[in-house]
Amino acid sequence: MKLLTGRCNGMGYERRKQVLHETICGWMGYFKLADMKTAIEAIDQWLRRRIRICIWKAWKRPKTRVKNLIKCGIKPYWAYMWGNASKGYWAVAGAFMQNVVTNQLLHSAGYPCLMDYYVLLHRM
Repeated sequence: MKLLTGRCNGMGYERRKQVLHETICGWMGYFKLADMKTAIEAIDQWLRRRIRICIWKAWKRPKTRVKNLIKCGIKPYWAYMWGNASKGYWAVAGAFMQNVVTNQLLHSAGYPCLMDYYVLLHRM
């Protein structure tokens, strides 16, 4: 998963979604007999944070970050403060990107969710 969500692998959004979907389907099929809900939840949180890192990295320049944060509904003052933050990618993804790029937004954008697959397989 770490290789698939790397910041410098050159994958676009659509290709990353496709590869993540294929990998997660394979993992869930392999581990479907295991009862590992807690582990899946932890991996799912980590994966969403890595996806947020990829989004932040794709915005590249502070000007682009500010513009996109404003598009996401953040007030211009806070967008400027956050867009010019000197924190690392991991800190940014956990600090405010979590409030900007919510789980529902990632789900509606088509990013896979481990818990969705887990629940689907355990209903059968």
